[in-house]
Amino acid sequence: MSRARRPARTGDPHTSPGVGAGRQGAGSAWRENLESLAWAVALALVIRTFVMAPFKIPSGSMRPTLIEGDRILVNKFLYRFRPPRRGEVIVFRYPDDPKRPFIKRLAAFGGEQVEIRDGRLLIDGRPVAEGVFGATRYANQGVYGAEGEVVTVPEDAFFVLGDNSRSSHDSRFWGFVPKRLLIGRAMVIFWPLPRWRALR
Repeated sequence: MSRARRPARTGDPHTSPGVGAGRQGAGSAWRENLESLAWAVALALVIRTFVMAPFKIPSGSMRPTLIEGDRILVNKFLYRFRPPRRGEVIVFRYPDDPKRPFIKRLAAFGGEQVEIRDGRLLIDGRPVAEGVFGATRYANQGVYGAEGEVVTVPEDAFFVLGDNSRSSHDSRFWGFVPKRLLIGRAMVIFWPLPRWRALR
């Protein structure tokens, strides 16, 4: 004798609800991924704006310290905690076109007198011998770097020089960098990898 089969129930707990749950789970995963991506983008923007930012070197004005194509990281928060120091490589907005970032070495501060004499950098009449300044021969070029020219740096401003003096468009030509245009300190070359190094 054959047994009567029980009719399948519409709302079988092993079929319909499982499909719906799968769709809900997929949607939830997508939302989580989008939220994670949004947070990652926001964090990257905060870091780039306030902490660290990459820059690419466009010219040879800082040779041999930096060469064309070097990619560097710039610390944008360091100078919130301490003032810049002489000899540091800094990135700033070019005073004649603030949309353009420039990179040079900080040579003198507000109130100091600058002169280039016999290839040497003089601050307040005394040769600067430490670090790159002592090893670099500076050219008498530009209005502010002409032979016999002694210039006084305005308060809240900097006088900057390129390490490759004969090929650098720096304070000797266009004057001083107001402190408000300072972006940060160049810290490290991160690309290309064979040139990875901390900047001094």
